[in-house]
Amino acid sequence: MTTKILALADALGNLVRFVLLPGHRYDTVGVEPLIRDVEFEGLIADKAFDADWIIDELNKRGAKIVISQRPNRRAPLAIDRELYKWRHLIENLFCRLKEFKRIAMRSDKTDQSFAAIIHLGRLRT
Repeated sequence: MTTKILALADALGNLVRFVLLPGHRYDTVGVEPLIRDVEFEGLIADKAFDADWIIDELNKRGAKIVISQRPNRRAPLAIDRELYKWRHLIENLFCRLKEFKRIAMRSDKTDQSFAAIIHLGRLRT
């Protein structure tokens, strides 16, 4: 009953792709399948995505990195604070999805049916 949704949104806050993870897994586990075969110019994310391998992958792609960093990072990266404010678009996406009670309450028994409801919710948002 504790399923995480990791989502990739476009610049307008529209859902592009999502990955379902068990609630006890780290968010970074789902990043690789989330960004695989997707081209983008930048990634705005929160502290859960502050991992060296993610930053290295984004540097290889030449993408702008706007990730809030954990306080224990030895060499903090400079991030664009004005651009980071646009992270609210992904939060708005989750709020729109959670308007559907089945998503908010996680009432579906299987991941397949839960993913189907997210796809349907994406069409209505």
